[in-house]
Amino acid sequence: MIVTDIFDKGGIIVWILAGYSFIALTILFERTLRFMFMGSSGKQTEEQLIGMLRQGQPENIVAKMRGPEGRLLQGILQASKDGIQDLNRVAVRIGSFELSNLEKGFRTLSFLGNTAPLLGLLGTIIGMIKAFMVIEQAGGQVDAQALAGGIWEAMLTTGVGLAVAIPVLLLLHLLESAADKRAQSMRNYASLMLEYLPRDTVNSELSEEPEATHHRNGVTHAV
Repeated sequence: MIVTDIFDKGGIIVWILAGYSFIALTILFERTLRFMFMGSSGKQTEEQLIGMLRQGQPENIVAKMRGPEGRLLQGILQASKDGIQDLNRVAVRIGSFELSNLEKGFRTLSFLGNTAPLLGLLGTIIGMIKAFMVIEQAGGQVDAQALAGGIWEAMLTTGVGLAVAIPVLLLLHLLESAADKRAQSMRNYASLMLEYLPRDTVNSELSEEPEATHHRNGVTHAV
């Protein structure tokens, strides 16, 4: 069966699913390129950051960092220079913004992947209704071969719907895993930054060690 036959026999449902595929491929291509060229901060960068934090000169390494981690740390440092005391709130705000940018388009992909099989099933049901209407009009005297042909044509849309949904949901899962790794990386770097900053800079109200531990937990869940 050639592609033109699929569109001819599948009708409007197949054309809608083709639109689904185009939108999904566009988002997947854009997101994949974004993650590929975003830049990453490895173990070596983390060790360099710790060293600079101990020396009180984190700006030297933060300025060289790329990706959401770098922007998060730059925001925390700038807030610290501006005299903002609640840096945990700053980390939450910037981290949430960066995570939202990472997950842009994910809801659309989820919608396309979850509704494509339902749309295909709808096409199959409509096709089956038409097939049984033909049987009724023929008074039950229908060629079995013609009936079989009508049924597989009706089921064609379900197959197309699954063919669209499966790769979309699989690739979405991979993108979500990549976004989760970057979110974990941001949490780690934010925790390091706030652990090494002077306590009166992080929060003037934190004077006891238990409170500092609570503060770190807040950073851990900031992103």
